[in-house]
Amino acid sequence: MWHSELNEAVVHDLALQPGERVVDLGAGAGAATAVAARRGAQVLAVDPMPFMRTVLGLRRRLHRQGDAIEVRDGAAEAIPAADGSVDALWTVNTLHHWTDRDAAARELARVLVKGGRVLLLDEAFDDAAHPEHAHFQERRRRSGLHFDEVDPASLAEALRAAGFAQAEGSRTRFAGRPVKLIRATR
Repeated sequence: MWHSELNEAVVHDLALQPGERVVDLGAGAGAATAVAARRGAQVLAVDPMPFMRTVLGLRRRLHRQGDAIEVRDGAAEAIPAADGSVDALWTVNTLHHWTDRDAAARELARVLVKGGRVLLLDEAFDDAAHPEHAHFQERRRRSGLHFDEVDPASLAEALRAAGFAQAEGSRTRFAGRPVKLIRATR
């Protein structure tokens, strides 16, 4: 909850610079938010769940760079940021929750500056190579719940259609785990 190698790898991969305005979309408990703030970025931690925003608020108050973190309600389809105000944006394990991926692609294009960077990923828990594959298969079997499948190539196409200069989506490995990954530049 407080630390995640996957989230650290995302922040590292985006090569965040001090002073950049960034969005952790679906920030959850704020594992990536904390890493980005330590790197000197101004972080907008967005989450639609009131409980998670409460956790984020607590984490913000306890964090040395807490002044660099703003916690807000929002979602991929409604990001609480001004047009062209974001240098980098990421999300980890939330793509399967997006309700309208085309609207989300347009929203990402709206908030990012020209040249802004995006890294979107969902872990591929259905991949037998994932270290938590068996656990998630059993959990799904017991609950009967399944999330919408994320097609990284289709989401990359939606980003290009929304005005991104470059967007690529693939199933690959990231931080040692199988993932569905989309990299894009506005």
